Amino acid sequence: MTISHSSIVEKAADATARATPLSVARRVRGLSDRAIAWLFIAPAITLLLAINIFPLIWAVYLSFTNYRANRPNAPVQGVGFGNYERVLNDPDIWQAMQTTAHFVFWTILLQTVIGFTLAYLIDRKFRGHAFWTTIILIPMMLSPAVVGNFWRFLYEPQIGLFAYAVSLVSGIPTSDIQMLGNVSLAPWAIIIVDTWMWTPYVMLICLAGLRSIPDYIYEAAEVDRASPWRQFWSITVPMALPFIMLAVLFRGIENFKMFDMVTLLTGGGPGSVTEVASITLKRAAFESWATGRASAFAIILFVAVFGLANIYVKALNKVKQR
Repeated sequence: MTISHSSIVEKAADATARATPLSVARRVRGLSDRAIAWLFIAPAITLLLAINIFPLIWAVYLSFTNYRANRPNAPVQGVGFGNYERVLNDPDIWQAMQTTAHFVFWTILLQTVIGFTLAYLIDRKFRGHAFWTTIILIPMMLSPAVVGNFWRFLYEPQIGLFAYAVSLVSGIPTSDIQMLGNVSLAPWAIIIVDTWMWTPYVMLICLAGLRSIPDYIYEAAEVDRASPWRQFWSITVPMALPFIMLAVLFRGIENFKMFDMVTLLTGGGPGSVTEVASITLKRAAFESWATGRASAFAIILFVAVFGLANIYVKALNKVKQR
């Protein structure tokens, strides 16, 4: 004897309907589909708001106080905008912001150029392109902890393969290639690792943009005898530009919060040459225990990133509407 799936569902629905109290059933029967949908998703939305909104509100409150996390029982006093003034007048914080801007600029530039180039080559669909796409995507699938430790080993001057490869090409002794200990090379060491890890992410977004361009546009251009170079600059780049800008937006926001990679590779050193804003924030919050000042710094970073992202999104929308 076989029982169909639909009959099982109908029996379950009937049992649920009989078990539902009459008062509740009348209320539900009077609700629209939209109201029922909101009824189902309301718990999830409430949980997300509690997880995301409450910490933000709490950080805003702490930024106006002298609260210290290592003295939870000490009396909390309001200091007005004093924390914000100290943050904005601190030369070390401005130095950390300049370091962060340096990382953001060069990582985005390199990842966009290399990622779009790889996407353009893979979009040609040459023999074995699926295999090479999988190989290229491997760095993006690794955790930052694995990548940081892996590249820290590669950068070792005595046994690292990176130093050996550079020495083989340039003739410089491996002992002189101090990628993580040299003030001039340490920032570029981090930029290389971040570019290696996240270029595949940019490539995927750019590849989606290239695959979205209809073939008939290229066919019409060939009928008009447009050269491949002309097609690239007049069709490929303009139509893929919104996707490129979207990749820049995502990577810009993420790189502005760069923390784990820098911590694993240099810890902000040598000296403070690679100390980005997130590391300065961590030290203020969990080493100096200046929780109120750290909260003010976090709010300033949030407002800066949020404001720049909004301006960028408006530019992105204008490009889409062209």
